[in-house]
Amino acid sequence: MTIDIVVAFFLLGVAARLLQSPFTIPESLYKSLTIILMLAIGLKGGMALSKHASGNIFSQSLWVVSLGLILPLIAFVLAFFIGHLKRIDAASLAAHYGSVSVGTYAVAVAVLENRQIDYEAYFPLFVVLLEMPAIAVGLALAKKQTGTANRSQVLHEIFLNQGMVLMTGGLLIGYLCAEQMGRITPLFIDLFPGILALFLLEMGMVAADRLRALKDSISFLITFAIAMPLVGALFGATISLIIALSHGGIVLLAVLGASASYIAVPAAMRAALPDADHGLSITASLGVTFPFNVIVGIPLYITLVDMYL
Repeated sequence: MTIDIVVAFFLLGVAARLLQSPFTIPESLYKSLTIILMLAIGLKGGMALSKHASGNIFSQSLWVVSLGLILPLIAFVLAFFIGHLKRIDAASLAAHYGSVSVGTYAVAVAVLENRQIDYEAYFPLFVVLLEMPAIAVGLALAKKQTGTANRSQVLHEIFLNQGMVLMTGGLLIGYLCAEQMGRITPLFIDLFPGILALFLLEMGMVAADRLRALKDSISFLITFAIAMPLVGALFGATISLIIALSHGGIVLLAVLGASASYIAVPAAMRAALPDADHGLSITASLGVTFPFNVIVGIPLYITLVDMYL
């Protein structure tokens, strides 16, 4: 069994933390890596849009948005009625699992490109679209009455969070300035695998910390954080078949459906639902679902698509 090289960096981070190594990545470097990754994803999508923009992409986008509306409803049912979490906690958890993980998507893209599996180059558009619907559904499920000031703060977090600004901005720049992209390709395209590897090294250490915090008392959360990605992957793959995506596109939409947000949604939920237990959501998404998808999920989704399509 061959481990993809960027995934190996994630495992190194996990091992370093479990072995209690004092090694750390400076926070400023981690933030820089995150910014570059998000911009790179947006820029690549914008370049592709400049070449492939069509009415077909619009119809595909509507189906993708429906995925962002369906998944949080399923997650809420599992968390509230089966897991017996408080309504506000179940709603917050549902929002995390209806949205997407940019880090997981970046790993999936790197694996596909390493295996020379083609996919729709405009996929970053779908990543951006899936950031927002789940937050709205989560707030509706919580039935939280917020004041005007708080509502404004929530809207600000939804539409102007770091991920939305960088990826949407990157899409626009890549679309409008596609012919000039060669000037910045060395940083955002050529160095993308190396930057992703360093990002995953840090994510491995963070995930290990979250796993140690889980303990044995929240077995449902662990089960949920593994089962929900499988459900999301199934729905993502189903929708990708309906909209006739390529082999790699089916894998990527399955990955997006399987992933859970740990950047944009936590910020929005903290602003909208201050009384929710946000530790539950971030621990499940980053401590369990992220490593599950990186180590097990992505290879599994690729294998299943290879077998049945």
